[in-house]
Amino acid sequence: MYELAQSHDVYTWPGEAYPLGASVKRNGVNFTLYSKDATRVVLHLFASAEAASPEHSFELDPSIHKRGHYWFIFVGNIGHGQVYGFQVDGPWDPERGQRFDGDKLLIDPYSQAISLGRNYDRQRAIGKGRNMDASLRSIVVDQSEFDWQGTVTPRHSLTETIIYEMHVGGFTRHPNSGVSEAKRGTFAGVIEKIPYLKSLGITAVELMPVQQFDVDDAPEGKQNYWGYSPINFFSVHSGYSVEKTPLAAIDEFKTLVRELHKADIEVILDVVFNHTAEGDEFGPTFCFKGLQNGSYYLLDRENGRYSNFSGCGNTCNANHSVLRRMIIDALHFWVTEMHVDGFRFDLASVLARDGSGQPMSDPPLLWTIDTDPILCATKIIAEAWDAAGLYQVGSFIGDRWNEWNGKYRDDVRAFWRGDNGCVSRFASRILGSPDIYCSHHHSPHRSVNFICAHDGFTLNDLVSYSDKHNLANGEGNRDGDNHNLSSNYGVEGPTTLKDIEEIRVRQCKNMLATLYLSLGTPMLNMGDEVRRTQQGNNNAYCQDNPISWFDWQGLEQHAEMLRFVQMLAQVRSAEPTIDWNLHTPLSSVVEDVNICWHGVMPDQPDWSEHSHSIALTVYHPITLDELYVVCNAYWDPIEFTIPDRDDSDWHLLINTANPSPQDIYLVEEAPSYPDNTVLVAGRSMIVMVAKSRK
Repeated sequence: MYELAQSHDVYTWPGEAYPLGASVKRNGVNFTLYSKDATRVVLHLFASAEAASPEHSFELDPSIHKRGHYWFIFVGNIGHGQVYGFQVDGPWDPERGQRFDGDKLLIDPYSQAISLGRNYDRQRAIGKGRNMDASLRSIVVDQSEFDWQGTVTPRHSLTETIIYEMHVGGFTRHPNSGVSEAKRGTFAGVIEKIPYLKSLGITAVELMPVQQFDVDDAPEGKQNYWGYSPINFFSVHSGYSVEKTPLAAIDEFKTLVRELHKADIEVILDVVFNHTAEGDEFGPTFCFKGLQNGSYYLLDRENGRYSNFSGCGNTCNANHSVLRRMIIDALHFWVTEMHVDGFRFDLASVLARDGSGQPMSDPPLLWTIDTDPILCATKIIAEAWDAAGLYQVGSFIGDRWNEWNGKYRDDVRAFWRGDNGCVSRFASRILGSPDIYCSHHHSPHRSVNFICAHDGFTLNDLVSYSDKHNLANGEGNRDGDNHNLSSNYGVEGPTTLKDIEEIRVRQCKNMLATLYLSLGTPMLNMGDEVRRTQQGNNNAYCQDNPISWFDWQGLEQHAEMLRFVQMLAQVRSAEPTIDWNLHTPLSSVVEDVNICWHGVMPDQPDWSEHSHSIALTVYHPITLDELYVVCNAYWDPIEFTIPDRDDSDWHLLINTANPSPQDIYLVEEAPSYPDNTVLVAGRSMIVMVAKSRK
């Protein structure tokens, strides 16, 4: 009935349409590919990732190897490690969105490993023409062999969670990392630094993209360092492995996840489903463009050009049935096969757009993620905006989604810089942003609070530079955000002037203390605990060098700051007034917990336009714990009268104006404060805890 194609010991059989991708069977591998409008599909098998031409090629007969929109074939006597790719031909009609090019070698969109071999050339993938000898390649993977050693996910509640946003490469790539040269910048290197993460009180690492990305998607002479340029959604970035090979990267990543779980630390992946490395009509063809362009990308219906809501050249058509299914399959893969604990969705508002680019009130993909049973125990975090102005902080769909709170970042920065009109907004931010989340009855931990992230100034640079300094990126300092809410306090960049350095240290402590004591889920940017600097570069996406790397000399140079952050984590975990009920809607929390606002006198807060200070007491009705917090962003000292307590005494927990170790104490070791007034230094923060006299 069917022709049996044989070449040496390799043979083919019709195969099955499901599952998608390359599935390892007992006697071979089943390949399945979606392409609705393809007229010709050829599967190529290569002897190695470096081979210039295939060892075996099989043209799929549509009468045998196609059902509906799916092409498939079974190849016997091959398995794990087999290198392969497809040539797919069909209509070339860019104005109608069709970009088939039968000369291009395409990777499998469901590949679990991608080879960027020594011969890979991004330029050869641009325009029409053959690139077989310089192409990306897919690799067959059998995921069944890894030993997880019985580890399970920690599953911390958000009330317990402290997130550390980390770049896998930059964390240990510096020569002073103490990691052996071979392991620097790798998953294995991160494993060696797990004790450091534990010392910070971190409960979850949020890894910047580890899906395979194209390092060559950058200005000429640069490399894409951050990784927001995905080639494939299922494969691990091979550059982060010791051996720099795709299959080794899988095992090394799994080992990292396993060891982090042993240390009670969760793994959250920063995933990029809003665009790909294929770029716009002038970009390369790796996969999606040459398979079924309009199923994967949003296209202008008049001219077939790529819509650009991502700011990166193209925008994924995330709510098309085919891509929506693939994204869900990818999330399932990372949870079930790779054991990750959650996801942060880059430019998640893109995923709310329909096929014409319009925002939807009920986007199918986002609701599917929200209600998916395999994902039900994971943390899902939205960067709730996109590059085209769709801003959804506070209004993102569903009850399970958490949100990067960009308003928290901006309002905390503005308050501590001393801007006018900030006190009311600052007060809302430290209470979990009820002005944003109360109307939707969300938990306060919906808000992922952060001062700094990978995108923008580091904390040190936020208090050291008034302007961005991105000339090293080669774009004339035009790239990067101009709205930084930063200040240099007198000198642009590093200084030896003692008074300026003291202000900078104090401002770093003020913002970190605010972050850790605010209601919500805190996220710490890699290296902010030791004042990591990027020399004023606020868009270091193409700087794979010491500008971006974690400088481990900072542990000694800024030991005072490191201790302060370590102690903040302990205070946060020990102080019940910060650990309000995760499942209680924010409106109920604010009503149930006794919060009183103060100014220089108790119960007399100053909410005026020119106010730069605020104080509050927070009383927990169940534990009877109470905190008194004073934030003075004014440049001069201010004396505050402390609220009187008949049956308890105040103890000084934090004073950011004091030198270490008097700047912060453990709750049980906080010294008694006998006076009824306190002089709060300019640009400083004081926290006291009430302890019963009994």
